[in-house]
Amino acid sequence: MSKSVKIAIAVAVCLAIGYGSGLATQSSITTWFPTLNKPFFNPPNWLFAPVWTILYVMMGVSAGLIWSKMETVPILVKKALWVFTIQLILNALWSFLFFGMCNPFLALIEILLLWLMIVETIKVFKSIDALASKLLIPYFLWVSFAMILNGWIWWLNR
Repeated sequence: MSKSVKIAIAVAVCLAIGYGSGLATQSSITTWFPTLNKPFFNPPNWLFAPVWTILYVMMGVSAGLIWSKMETVPILVKKALWVFTIQLILNALWSFLFFGMCNPFLALIEILLLWLMIVETIKVFKSIDALASKLLIPYFLWVSFAMILNGWIWWLNR
């Protein structure tokens, strides 16, 4: 399988996870979420979908680049893709906890775990492909912001 095909498959998987997360979000974005007190730096709702779409594409490209190195360093690539998969599952779980269960506190605990797994993913990706790790930096920064936002929302509504 070519590098391009691996990248395309990885992007499609990441976008599918993002789509599923969006479904969990939709249940309360117009009902529960507007009733919450939010900090002054809360972005407008319309911003989240395009930002996440770009981030999921970058994550997919990153994972595809790593996957394409399977013949070169198979043991390291398998480990890296497992770490990536765990963080991707945690990514999807956050939407379910925050929006699906309407539980900012549980989501805050979970996003901390997600943040740590993103750090680990960047670290293990860097040992295989520098570009792949750099493609995850905007994701890391956005989740860092989301973690702060999640914390403030929990604090303001506890």
